[in-house]
Amino acid sequence: MMEADWIRGLLGGVMIGGAAALFLLVNGRIMGASGLIGGLVDRSGWGNWGERAAFVAALIAVPGLMVALFAQDAATNITGNIWAIVLAGLLVGVGTRLANGCTSGHGVCGISRLSLRGIVATVFYLLAGGIALVVFRHILEVV
Repeated sequence: MMEADWIRGLLGGVMIGGAAALFLLVNGRIMGASGLIGGLVDRSGWGNWGERAAFVAALIAVPGLMVALFAQDAATNITGNIWAIVLAGLLVGVGTRLANGCTSGHGVCGISRLSLRGIVATVFYLLAGGIALVVFRHILEVV
């Protein structure tokens, strides 16, 4: 059912963009999930830990709520290989540290502000994801 998938993707994009715009409007700062979470982990952002914790809680709760309310039948293509999932998470974490940001900071907020750094980082995220897919799915056949 392609139409429903397209609509869900559009709604998800609107929600992320709206959250980024609201965060910038209220705080005067870019909404980068890795920076907000990283500030909780390394304690550099404990001056506003409540705001960061609320963001992380919403980051987990809202998608779960949306799936429970509207998309019980949504298909997923996630692998059952737990080691591939763990490795993917670690690679994403390392990548966000190397790039000084994640797809929400660079991709959503950076591109919308026409930031060259955000555009370049997003291009490299997409290339790395494509290369990882080819390597892990078609060469190593682990996902």
